[in-house]
Amino acid sequence: MVMTKELETIREKLDKGVAPERVTVRELLSWFRASRRGSRVVRAVRGALEKHGLDTQPDFEVAWIDASVQFVLQKADDEPPRDAMYYRIDSLEAANRRPTSIKPDEPLTEAITLMLARDFSQLPVMTTEREVKGTISWKSIGSRLSLGMKCDLVRECMDPAVIIGSDLSLFDAIERIAAEDYVLVRAKDAQIAGIVTATDLAEQFRDLAEPFLLIGEIENRLRRLLHGKFGASQLREVRAAGDDTRTIEGLADLTLGELLRLLEEPKNWKRLKLSISRAEFVKRLDQVRVIRNDTMHFDPAGIDPEALEELRSFSKFLRELERLGVTQ
Repeated sequence: MVMTKELETIREKLDKGVAPERVTVRELLSWFRASRRGSRVVRAVRGALEKHGLDTQPDFEVAWIDASVQFVLQKADDEPPRDAMYYRIDSLEAANRRPTSIKPDEPLTEAITLMLARDFSQLPVMTTEREVKGTISWKSIGSRLSLGMKCDLVRECMDPAVIIGSDLSLFDAIERIAAEDYVLVRAKDAQIAGIVTATDLAEQFRDLAEPFLLIGEIENRLRRLLHGKFGASQLREVRAAGDDTRTIEGLADLTLGELLRLLEEPKNWKRLKLSISRAEFVKRLDQVRVIRNDTMHFDPAGIDPEALEELRSFSKFLRELERLGVTQ
């Protein structure tokens, strides 16, 4: 899986005092034949970077997947990158999508037209890429018109802008967005890099939640399939090596990997009395296990579409088995 030719070239350039070209996180992952940052991929990339004495700025693990990173030499006394310890607001796509803006002396009708045409709830009011004068929104317009205030120009209807730094913790940013409905994101070069709204967060977390929900459904349906087929002593036999002190009283005490190990044994499979291929079932369950382990490693970009489809398909398969009455 690991391809390090590109990293070797980068190291050679740095040793000569030549700054290598920046690459996107997506391109870096492609060198490892990957498109998402699962736990195995992250370990492989970190291992290769360490092997060549390299780091990335910002850290590749938490940067937006289409953001560019700079390769630098790793120092002997380097601690783990600070930005690898938490997820930042700029790991979201919306925080890296330059917002449409309007100037303060534009007619209000121009702002209304833009918001209607593009289905925006607010617009930043800006004079340059760095200079923010405020924001205009349906709320700011409506509140002034309802009070009979003059509202012919954008600047007459704007409210103060809510601006956060691109390195703010994602979870701290969520609190601000929940309170204000949006935030403008200022990059390190002081430009406004994006606008993140409550709608953006809802869509982002909807996409992130589906794999977790599917995995939970798969594990629950799998335990229903196995219910009543095994005693506690049989379940203890598949307990992970080196974990002999963990209490195993029922199926709920087994991990997905241990459930897989249980079904890999032909004599255990026969207890299910299913006229389907054990080898194929176990193979697909193992794929789910791998996807689960990667999903537990949070990546704002989500999981591969193929992996998501595998979860949907296997969940549907277990639902069909249940519909046919093979579970209790």
